Amino acid sequence: MAEETNKSNQKKTGFHFTPFEKEDQSPFEKLFDIFQELIVFTSGDVDETLDWMEQLDKEYNLFTDEYTIDDFIEDLKKKGYIKDDDKPEKGFAITAKTEQTIRQKALDQIFGALRKSGKGNHKTKHLGSGLDKTGELRNYTFGDDINKIALTESIKNAYANNGIGDFSLTENDLVVHDTHHSSQMSTVLMIDISHSMILYGEDRITPAKKVAMALTELIKTRYPKDNIDIIVYGNDAWPIKIKDLPYLQVGPYHTNTVAGLNLALDILKRKRHANRQIFMITDGKPSCLKLPNGEYYKNSAGLDPFITNKCMNKAKEARKLGIPITTFMIAQDPYLKQFVEEFTEANQGKAFYTGLKGLGQMIFEDYEKNKKKNIR
Repeated sequence: MAEETNKSNQKKTGFHFTPFEKEDQSPFEKLFDIFQELIVFTSGDVDETLDWMEQLDKEYNLFTDEYTIDDFIEDLKKKGYIKDDDKPEKGFAITAKTEQTIRQKALDQIFGALRKSGKGNHKTKHLGSGLDKTGELRNYTFGDDINKIALTESIKNAYANNGIGDFSLTENDLVVHDTHHSSQMSTVLMIDISHSMILYGEDRITPAKKVAMALTELIKTRYPKDNIDIIVYGNDAWPIKIKDLPYLQVGPYHTNTVAGLNLALDILKRKRHANRQIFMITDGKPSCLKLPNGEYYKNSAGLDPFITNKCMNKAKEARKLGIPITTFMIAQDPYLKQFVEEFTEANQGKAFYTGLKGLGQMIFEDYEKNKKKNIR
């Protein structure tokens, strides 16, 4: 009888697995997911976003008699996601809380859920004081963190050097885990906002905007000691604040790549970090320059040597400063690829020819790799 009882108890031990069931979302949470997606496409225009949701409701029944669009708007206001717009002709505007929320959503979508980690943790090929172990051991030197001492290996050394009968552990027996040197990074992200970013039936600015929001949120949360500056360029180039990213739109502009590079280099020259880099997201050829007299020289017909030569000079200038330029080309035209290859060679940088879908992952992976070359 006792044996049967023991068998019965054994059957009850172990783990019980059940199929994963997603937590039920409230009507507000479901609609807010849609709202966050649409608000990026409408460049932060709340009224247009709500109009889109009303149109979608006609086809997909987003709202119900129990939870109407008026209820949703009221909850957005109560939860601090929208407010009355300062402009009389507008109804609502998004808040700083929403700006941060959609940056985090972009980060989750593109890079996955990333937890906040240590500061300045960019691994390099140089070995030194850092957080990430290389897998190698080295002899202890004065000033090493005692937490990095490999106790097992150190004790083995003590036995080997001094014997079991007269065991003693000296400084000469100690070995420590080697680590990667931790460096900081200064990045300028250049975003092309020329008119071609919405031409040919393809919205290229929204994915670029999402990537920018995700990258800035990644750096702010995972690498808080790093710097990120965002600039946009069309006929001219100018910096924008992180909070302005959701509102970014293209304009009736040509592509003044030289102006963008000039501004990016000016920003990075003021940074003290050894690691500096430029990321450039573009879909078109350089087609504009600002002349010394203030007038614009524009040519959209093919590649103009007068413009491209100026671009090459900027690429070489960045190379002399030790600033690599990584170009993310959202186009596949052979003559444009040839120009980018020549530009990349002049800078000794890198180029990726990508569709919109893989843009975010490529930028993330490259950011993780660009941590090594300029440590001084």
